[in-house]
Amino acid sequence: MLAVACSAAMHWHLRRESMDRAEERLVSMCEERARMLQEQFGVTVNHVHALAILISTFHYEKLPSAIDQETFAKYTGRTSFERPLLNGVAYAQRVFHHEREMFESQQGWIMNTMKRELAPPQLEYAPVIFSQDTVSYLARIDMMSGEEDRENILRARTTGKAVLTNPFRLLGSNHLGVVLTFAVYRPDLPADASVEQRVEATIGYLGGAFDVESLVENLLSKLAGNQDIVVNVYDVTNASEAMVLYGPPSLDDQVPLLHVSMLDFGDPFRKHEMRCRYREKPPMPWSAITNPLGTFVIWMLLGYIVCAAWSRYDKVSEDCRKMEELKTQAEAADVAKSQFLATVSHEIRTPMNGVLGMLDMLLGTDLTMTQKDYAQTAQMCGRALITLINDVLDRAKIEAGKLELEAVPFDLRSLMDDVISLFSSKSREKCIELAVFVCDDVPKVVLGDPWRFRQILTNLVGNAVKFTERGHVFVRVCLAENSNLEANQVIYGTMNGKDGKVESTANGAFNTLSGFEAADRRNNWQYFKLLVSDKESLLDDLDGENSNQNDSDRVTLAISIEDTGVGIPLHAQDRVFTPFMQADSSTSRNYGGTGIGLSISKCLAELMGGQISFTSRPFVGSTFTFSATLKRSYKDASADSSRSLSEALPTAFKGLKAILVDGRPVRSAVTRYHLKRLGIIVQVVNNMSAGLKAFSGQNGATISREKATMLFIERDFWRPETDVQLLNHLREHRNGQLSDVPKVVLLVTSEADKDKYGSIFDIVICKPLRASTIASCIQQLLKVEMPDRKENQNRPSFLRSLLVGKNILVVDDNKVNLRVAAAALKKYGAKVHCVESGKDAISLLQPPHCFDACFMDVQMPEMDGFEATRQIRQMEMKANEERKNKLASIEGSTFVECHLPVLAMTADVIQATYEECIKSGMDGYVSKPFDEEQLYQAVSRLVVGTTDPTV
Repeated sequence: MLAVACSAAMHWHLRRESMDRAEERLVSMCEERARMLQEQFGVTVNHVHALAILISTFHYEKLPSAIDQETFAKYTGRTSFERPLLNGVAYAQRVFHHEREMFESQQGWIMNTMKRELAPPQLEYAPVIFSQDTVSYLARIDMMSGEEDRENILRARTTGKAVLTNPFRLLGSNHLGVVLTFAVYRPDLPADASVEQRVEATIGYLGGAFDVESLVENLLSKLAGNQDIVVNVYDVTNASEAMVLYGPPSLDDQVPLLHVSMLDFGDPFRKHEMRCRYREKPPMPWSAITNPLGTFVIWMLLGYIVCAAWSRYDKVSEDCRKMEELKTQAEAADVAKSQFLATVSHEIRTPMNGVLGMLDMLLGTDLTMTQKDYAQTAQMCGRALITLINDVLDRAKIEAGKLELEAVPFDLRSLMDDVISLFSSKSREKCIELAVFVCDDVPKVVLGDPWRFRQILTNLVGNAVKFTERGHVFVRVCLAENSNLEANQVIYGTMNGKDGKVESTANGAFNTLSGFEAADRRNNWQYFKLLVSDKESLLDDLDGENSNQNDSDRVTLAISIEDTGVGIPLHAQDRVFTPFMQADSSTSRNYGGTGIGLSISKCLAELMGGQISFTSRPFVGSTFTFSATLKRSYKDASADSSRSLSEALPTAFKGLKAILVDGRPVRSAVTRYHLKRLGIIVQVVNNMSAGLKAFSGQNGATISREKATMLFIERDFWRPETDVQLLNHLREHRNGQLSDVPKVVLLVTSEADKDKYGSIFDIVICKPLRASTIASCIQQLLKVEMPDRKENQNRPSFLRSLLVGKNILVVDDNKVNLRVAAAALKKYGAKVHCVESGKDAISLLQPPHCFDACFMDVQMPEMDGFEATRQIRQMEMKANEERKNKLASIEGSTFVECHLPVLAMTADVIQATYEECIKSGMDGYVSKPFDEEQLYQAVSRLVVGTTDPTV
């Protein structure tokens, strides 16, 4: 009995707490719904009030009125979303009896009652003159003719507040609703007006039908817990006969909990309330199962819980142990992956080093044309394989987060020229335009990683040339902020895969580089001319310092590569940047490639603080755009001979004048850009006749540099049947003054045209254009004396000057690699000694020795290159310490530290290997197979600083 009593007491106590919590929850939900209902109602009322002020301001005593029925209907219809709970609004004007006849005459209609009968005479009327289309049936009706509407109108104008009618069924929705009435006053009514002043200042009434059911239903649908409670809204103005506005007509008396929240809709004469109850009785608390008969079951459950908890603890402990094992395995797998990449890279690069090295040596011998073609083909295939290996390793380094960017100054324009020149032969074979343009406000020298920047450009330009069979490939570089600003001034009419209008010329050609339509409209002449608008102060300033730029050292470049190739199919555009994925992956595809270049380019662009995107239309072309954030460099890139990527342009042509015949504005701007870099002033004309007139118009020039000395003609605008006669006429006309006859240069896109027209013109330049190529041709054409170039600008000569007579030790266990490395170094005059193991190298490098540098292979039997280098550094440290102690006793002596430059020769170029090289004491590394560029970079950084011949 005691157990039963205790259980009953506990059951009653828990039940009471449950009911209290349920009641608190019900009160909270009911109050929240009441508050939100009032707020939404208030918002709608405020919009109606604002409409009343609008009518008072723009209609009252305005002749003519700014508001008529059509304007009112349109305005209320377009702003109905602000009053979603009103079926419509209408405005009734206050008209006194003595004004009725004049009012009806002005309106052209007679006031009717609610029953569509003629309105009987009374002191004043409220005819509807403006109405929303949804309540247009109220037009011409006197709202004072209805008893309840009349009471609402009188209450509204005396109180100055919104008043409501009794609930009634709305037309259309058949929902319960009320009519909201606002009095419209004259604008001069004071804020503290009395009742008499408000009545006297009333000019009309604004009303609307309020859908209460929709309001409450919309509110409840947005709140949680709507399924748990039942909500009723009542009009309790008459407490004895409460009217249901929303909810079931009767409540379930069996549900004990009920809460009432008062609602204030702003009408002081009407009262509303919200009643909330649960749909079902609150559930019995879980503790109610605790009864005398369930005690044993509860203890069993407790025992089961304890056992389950202990079992769960064991399982979690086991899972943690397995996770630790998996983590260890994953770390080991990562190490194994890096080791695998290093091994595979080394094992593939080692024989490839021999293959390419021997092919290079073979090409240096006397070969027949067929043999040379075979050797060059094999060399090209080997380099393609090395490129693929580099791409895979770059992808692996990016995924591992171990790819680091350099920060060195480089000449951006020269780098762009170098990239374009890589694809010159291919573009000439296809007879397509290949051009580059760099805006004048782009700095000449920037600080960044030129190798990775070049890699992105090479990938994108290579793809563009590969997939383009006609038209052009156009590379443009400008500041990102200028690109965005000018793009906003052009109406963008083209999206991926969708047709868009692009500006074209009268003959149907498009205003692009080649006249073919481009996928991205922003590179047409309408946009491009914003970049090349006359900025003479910038055109003469090749340093690219723009006064409009801020003083920030950071420069964000926007580079676009536009082609008129096959485009990218719509179904393949979402996987363009996916590694090893191609738009056409079938076995019958027309274009080769691995599909990894764009993925690497995307990652590199993001590492440079930019991004990459594209616009493409099938059978029209593609435009890839990427951005990169670099820094301004106030140091000339050519001043650092060890890191210079290009030669400085000559200045001997500065001030010369030339005339360019080209009717395509984009292409002529590109040609002008290259000539301006040489300091040549260019005048552009559309045809040969205009060009000859330009020469005829300069007869008054007395100084040779004031006269145009060159005539550049685009092949597309050369008409042999007519232009040859004009050209001969010019030469005959100035035959007496041979020095005044201009040099005529033809610009072509194929080698065939160069051979075809070579006899007609003084010189034929085959595109793509480069400033250095143009300078060489003009120097040959005009016999201009060029200043002597520095020896270090010629890399083979500079390498020979660095290496001639130097004693270099090459350490490699592969005899083929020894022969290749020795031949490459001997080519530049070095004295090479070869050994096949690290131990032999240590024996030869015992201080003092006669070697100036050491090229050390990394992976060798018995002793690898890392260990050999560490022992070499230990020997140097010991020798330096002895020499320092010895010289310390000699007064006036100076101590020069002994340090042998050691460069790793490795086929493994992952970051971990580089870090190990530096850690072991090496000064850098050269990846296999290495070429002249790598030798130039490595030797110019290290050997050029060696001053002690005995080191």
